[in-house]
Formats: sequence, structure tokens, C-alpha cells
Amino acid sequence: MCEVICVTQSSAVSGDFLTQLEKIAAAGADKIILREKQLSEEEYISLAEKAACICGSYGVPLSVHTYISAARAVGTKDLHLSFKAFTELQKDIRSAYNIGVSVHSAEEAVIAEKLGAAFITAGHIFPTDCKKGLPPRGTAFLSGVCSSVDIPVYAIGGVTPENAPQVIAAGASGVCIMSGLMRASKPKSIIDKIHAL
Repeated sequence: MCEVICVTQSSAVSGDFLTQLEKIAAAGADKIILREKQLSEEEYISLAEKAACICGSYGVPLSVHTYISAARAVGTKDLHLSFKAFTELQKDIRSAYNIGVSVHSAEEAVIAEKLGAAFITAGHIFPTDCKKGLPPRGTAFLSGVCSSVDIPVYAIGGVTPENAPQVIAAGASGVCIMSGLMRASKPKSIIDKIHAL
């Protein structure tokens, strides 16, 4: 089964963010990464506490982005960090958490794995509104990342049920979807199609 991770983007939601988050959790997402980089630390922790309650109700792991303080506040060991932030962490903190790392090259993926990353998110693979004007890295890039490490790699950037088979063929363990799920009126339809691959 191809795993589906939702990466949140509140700016993409036309209605209430927490209502959409609950729809995605109820739809069977395998993990939710609470990204929301525009929030202050205090605002982020407040949102993370609400998101943790929703995710907990559906048994969906919540991965906190950037703020270790937020991970402590909600009692999760799941973190997602940029490559730079991850490499700057002290070794004892890296080993205490289950950390996903965003990479943009096979070289970064290798370093992240050596430093103890639990999984990699690699992108952006396909054209996406989130990276307007930036050319996608494509499935050849993804294949290079996947073959360079032994930990799971998740493709991010413009992934849909239609092109998800290409990322699986490139070696990805699953996909990360941001705006596609945040905007979906029926996220279960998207998740079910990808789970079926």
C-alpha cells in the first residue's frame, strides 16, 4: 500500500482549517505534518494542541514541524524539519525523536540518513502552485534519492492519484500531499485511490 501523508497548508483551505484537518484524518491519512511556517511559536503550539486532539481521535500520527517545544507540548516524538534545521540539531535531540527531513538532493538524503533521519521527503517532483515558477525536479531526481538511502522516501510536490504510480515506480514509499488534500471536498477519495496503488 502506498502511504499518504498530508502536509498542512492553512492558506489553501477555503473553509475552517480544523474542520478540513478532521476530514483528512477521518479519511485515513497515514500521517499529518502540521507545517504552518507562517505562525509564531506560541501560535503554532496552540494550533498543534488542537490538531493533536483531532489526530488522536482518529489514530493518525501528528508530526510537528520546526518547533521541538510544540512536540513536547503535545507529547509527540514525531518531527519534520528542513535539512538545515536537522543538521544543526544536537545529536541527543536527533536521537530522541522520530524525524522526517526535507531534502533537495541525493547528497542531502545520504547525510540525513547518516545523522539518524527516520524518513525523507523529497521534492518538488511535479509542477505545483506551491512552487510557482520553479521547475519540478521530476521522477529521475526522486529515483536517485530513493536509491541513495535505505530509509523511506516520500515524494512531495504536485502529487495526485493520477501521477502517484510514477513516484512509486521511482522507489518512493509514499506521497506527501499539501494543497490537493487541503482543498479537497472529499479527501477520502484521493487517499483511497493512492492507498490502492
